[in-house]
Amino acid sequence: MKIDFTIFEVNDLHSKREFIELPVRLYQKMKNWIRPLDSDIEKVFDPKQNKMFTHGECIRWILQDHNKQTIGRIAAFIDHKTKDLNEQPTGGLGFFECINNKDAAFALFDTCKNWLKDKQIEAMDGPINFGERHQWWGLHVDGDHKPVYCMSYHFKYYQNFFDSYGFQIYFKQYTYRTKFAVESLSEIIKWKAKRLLNNNEYQIIHFNKKDSDKLIKDFVHVYNEAWVKEIPGIEGISEQQTQDLFKTLKPIMHEKLMWFAYHKKEPIGFFIMIPDLNELLQHINGKMNLYAKLRFIYYKHLQKNKNALGLIFGVVPEFQKRGIEAAMIYEFSKSGFDSNFPFLNLEMNWIGDFNPRMSHLMEHIGAKIYKTHYTYRKLFDETKEFKRSVIIK
Repeated sequence: MKIDFTIFEVNDLHSKREFIELPVRLYQKMKNWIRPLDSDIEKVFDPKQNKMFTHGECIRWILQDHNKQTIGRIAAFIDHKTKDLNEQPTGGLGFFECINNKDAAFALFDTCKNWLKDKQIEAMDGPINFGERHQWWGLHVDGDHKPVYCMSYHFKYYQNFFDSYGFQIYFKQYTYRTKFAVESLSEIIKWKAKRLLNNNEYQIIHFNKKDSDKLIKDFVHVYNEAWVKEIPGIEGISEQQTQDLFKTLKPIMHEKLMWFAYHKKEPIGFFIMIPDLNELLQHINGKMNLYAKLRFIYYKHLQKNKNALGLIFGVVPEFQKRGIEAAMIYEFSKSGFDSNFPFLNLEMNWIGDFNPRMSHLMEHIGAKIYKTHYTYRKLFDETKEFKRSVIIK
């Protein structure tokens, strides 16, 4: 059905509100959709809160029909630090939501493409985030389950929009799920872990608030060695940024969800998990006002989280393939025997298909693919060769 529509830049209170409220109307009958916090969405587009604006730019739009009803939304981004890491300068689009109408969807895609082309960009990835990869990244295509905190849940028909427009799969992201139990681990994982732990040069410990300053420094060292040097496009993290991150996590963190590995007392790995906040946020309708805070506290203390979310896993390159990951998982899995340990399940979010070693590890800890997201890429010059993301060896 042909619809007359107009695209508006989001630049005032009304358009910002429409940008936030559109998914609420679209997904109101979808039982597994969880409304994100309005503030989590808005801070992506706030230069005072999003450090990406120091080296990037973004814009967003809403699409309205002839009755001035909002029927679509989208945002476009450029990260000037990473746009030239590909064979063609690459930007991105994200926060796409739309009624089931291909013309409307294509109008939104065209708007992003034209804005990016005017800035000498030759390709766009999407749907992605103007910020960290573990948030709002990828199109949810499989596994009709509730999203984890700061990840997307999408309609099935979105995939047809992206495919029909000429996007191609750049990489797939898997969310794995398992239960907390040593029995879930394969014999290979147990053997690797015990072999490493029998060597007194190695130590595996969990987070302790009394040692937080030292552990934060250790996190920064491992992150910059394991992620920044290994994966193109990942930015380094400072000690102050990490202090801010851990301060944000403090109200919800559980010490036995954060593990660190050492060799001769030098930090070589970490495994950071958090309670899945969406178990609590699903009760407060996107607003963190006083009433919502009281409901949040109520559900936090009386309902308890059943699911933990694997946030980030890293081992410095020199110590990879030595069983460090196995040892951290083995020690952590023992927590399930503690009667005070409240969590039942672990979801490992964001395991890229370009990282087969990590997928292999997931299989050995008894985890199964629970949800799948696609990160697409669209080359503006379709005569150029499309290449998928490089496999990490």
